[in-house]
Amino acid sequence: MATVALNSKAGKWIMVSSIMASAMAFIDGTALNVVLPSLQKNLNASGTDLFWILNAYLLILAAIILVGGSLGDKLGRKKVFMAGIFVFICGSAACGFSPNVPFLIAFRVLQGFGGALMIPGSLSLISSAITQKERGKAIGTWSAFTTIVTMGGPILGGAFADAGLWRYIFFINIPIGITALIFLWRFVAESRDESVDQSIDVWGAVAIALGLACLTFGFLRAPEVGFVNWQVYAPLLGGVMLLICFVVIEKRSRYPMMPLQLFKNATFSGANLLTFFLYAGLGAGMLFMGLNLVQVQGYTQLQSGLTFLPFTILMMSVARFAGAIADKHGPKLLLVTGPAVTGAGLLILSFIKQTPGPSAYWVTFFPGIIVFGLGMSFTVAPLTAAVMGSVDEHLSGAASGVNNALTRIANVFANAVIGALAVLFFSGQLQNQVTPMKLDPQAQQSVLNQAVNLGDAKVPLIVKSSDKEKVGEAFHTSFISAYGKVMKIASGLAFIASLMALIFIKNPPKSDSS
Repeated sequence: MATVALNSKAGKWIMVSSIMASAMAFIDGTALNVVLPSLQKNLNASGTDLFWILNAYLLILAAIILVGGSLGDKLGRKKVFMAGIFVFICGSAACGFSPNVPFLIAFRVLQGFGGALMIPGSLSLISSAITQKERGKAIGTWSAFTTIVTMGGPILGGAFADAGLWRYIFFINIPIGITALIFLWRFVAESRDESVDQSIDVWGAVAIALGLACLTFGFLRAPEVGFVNWQVYAPLLGGVMLLICFVVIEKRSRYPMMPLQLFKNATFSGANLLTFFLYAGLGAGMLFMGLNLVQVQGYTQLQSGLTFLPFTILMMSVARFAGAIADKHGPKLLLVTGPAVTGAGLLILSFIKQTPGPSAYWVTFFPGIIVFGLGMSFTVAPLTAAVMGSVDEHLSGAASGVNNALTRIANVFANAVIGALAVLFFSGQLQNQVTPMKLDPQAQQSVLNQAVNLGDAKVPLIVKSSDKEKVGEAFHTSFISAYGKVMKIASGLAFIASLMALIFIKNPPKSDSS
């Protein structure tokens, strides 16, 4: 396919359809966290259910997003991109109509398959279709629009949730996706790499998907049955074995989805270790802060969405400045300081106890959000520069794909491992709170059984009226205690990310200028 100018009619249609499709994925990712309290209440979902709803999509996306990019190169980028959009909107519609949690989890898997074909397709189509001299401008335009959508996602999610319309977070994808499909079908030409003759790494995708699913199941089952139960250690062991199989498959494959030779470069390995630890901490921190705001601190879901606005504004305003510094002086300094500042912000947020509500936002949540927002703003652009600058140009697509997949794997890890720990923290604190109340054994057990619901725990009907207020306070106290510990873990992960940069990242040699 011949390349086209960005301002040409064909170039504009490519940009519009790519931005619209990407908007669906970004809205889905940012708005869903905000509507989780409404979703949990409406579907009577436990805390473990919430982590599965998030992970069902993420682990499929992480497993096959690299395969999705390869399929586009081989079968046609437009064709695979359109297939991904179609599957994604079908999955979104099904999610919106889900009558219960098992159906929603199953349809989130379908969304994940669509996303794995759709997400790499947008930038792939832009990179292959727009002329080389305008490619950077095109990607910058795409990035600017998707950032604006990311900023609007939590606000939109909060507005829908407060109106009792949380399902519309899924339904909104349908008109956007159908419009993008019509534009692609009518106005965008097919694009494929005629020189590509690659087999698709199906077994690699199967191994990593099953491995991540087993690990998720094992960790999320642990709070209910304990780590010494076969229902926990068997899937954990199986997950580890499957991930080892994945590494062996990638090492032997002629066309691996994750080329292991990339990791021979210390900067590439360090950048991806940084990505894993930082985004695991960020994912856990953002999730539990959102639950805390609505379920304990008394914010509406729209107010919860608006609390993240300073973070997004900082990302928009500071990221380009940080990218320019990284281009001039190298990314190492920013990749050491950025995650450390992020960790400091998460640590500040971990000390927040019960507050008077939204009126106290400016002296409670706002300072921590500003600090960790600054840290992330210093990190994102230099991290991309470090990943892309650490490999030869012909491997840049694979390097970007691996880093993208690791971001998703980090979120799977955060939801599974830190989610399981949160339930254990909540249960332990609740036990300490309830024991002095001298409830009758049956009522006490009913109260303790509510621990799996985390912030949505409800006082059981069996509890005496005189004890209901104390039990409700115990639930709030237990959640705030668990929240504080989770945020400290998230902070620790960000500090480990900073350490990875200090140890592994090297600035590229400066080119001689005379």
